Amino acid sequence: MGIDKEKINNKVSDITSTVKSKTSNIINNIEKTMVNAKDKTKDMVNSSKDKVVTTMDVNGDGNVDIEDIIILGLKLPGIGINRSDFLKKELSLKYSDEKIEEAINKTPKEAGISLEDIDTIAENVITFERNCVTGISAALGAPGGFAMAATIPADIIQYYGYMLRAAQKLMYLYGFPQIDVSEKGQQFDDGTLNILTICLGVMYGVAGANNAIKAMAKALATGVEKKLIKTALTKGTIYPIVKSVAKWFGLRMTKEVFAGFFKKAIPVVGGAIGGGLTFVSFKPCCEKLKNSLQDTMLSNPNHEDNLEENIIIDAISNEK
Repeated sequence: MGIDKEKINNKVSDITSTVKSKTSNIINNIEKTMVNAKDKTKDMVNSSKDKVVTTMDVNGDGNVDIEDIIILGLKLPGIGINRSDFLKKELSLKYSDEKIEEAINKTPKEAGISLEDIDTIAENVITFERNCVTGISAALGAPGGFAMAATIPADIIQYYGYMLRAAQKLMYLYGFPQIDVSEKGQQFDDGTLNILTICLGVMYGVAGANNAIKAMAKALATGVEKKLIKTALTKGTIYPIVKSVAKWFGLRMTKEVFAGFFKKAIPVVGGAIGGGLTFVSFKPCCEKLKNSLQDTMLSNPNHEDNLEENIIIDAISNEK
């Protein structure tokens, strides 16, 4: 019996046609699934982003800015530092009660605390705060899918909260008075928010912040009234610098928190915001502030004014 080639060819053609049809259906189904998954992912990311903004926008201006971060950071337990308690604890191992009391009532420099000791304490402060925030940030940043979006505010707030702790401690070591970090009702003092904004600006090298903090130090050292310094911070000479620093942070947060983070896979949030980044970035930021505070009229008897600093201090002295 001969082979019916025509029947075989027809059979092969039918099989090929069936395979092509089923393959096309499978591809179409896969494409539909991918599109649906992409849309669902986009919806989840947008929802997560909205939740982050809602959670962090405490001043109600529709944005996540540095004022929101400072307010949320100061609300965390242990972030506000009492100057007297801090100086007493740090100086008690080496100095007498009388010397410590003088440092509290005046400044560590005026009390005769050596600059070497102050610098050593400052380095220890930076190391301690970095270790604290690195451990917390690494734990919060562990991979966990879309559920990790809920920890983003906590991660960022902890990071900046410990920066604020370090900033307060460094300022007290290098001669600044107590910063009022207590919440009155549902508000923090504008002067407090603005001086801490300047501190964070120095930490990140934002233009103008360094001269502003040196000018405030000179104002304090030369007896300029504190109310004039507050006026300069809230509506006077230094206020434009505050606004400039805040604008810089606003752009940074929009770019790094949203554009940077939400374009990446949620499960790798730990690599984007967690312990690794904290360890690398925290110390250099604090070192910038420490280096600035080391060379002010409050802390360095050999401090030499610069032109920008003098322009600011002259304007502060004339504030009304």
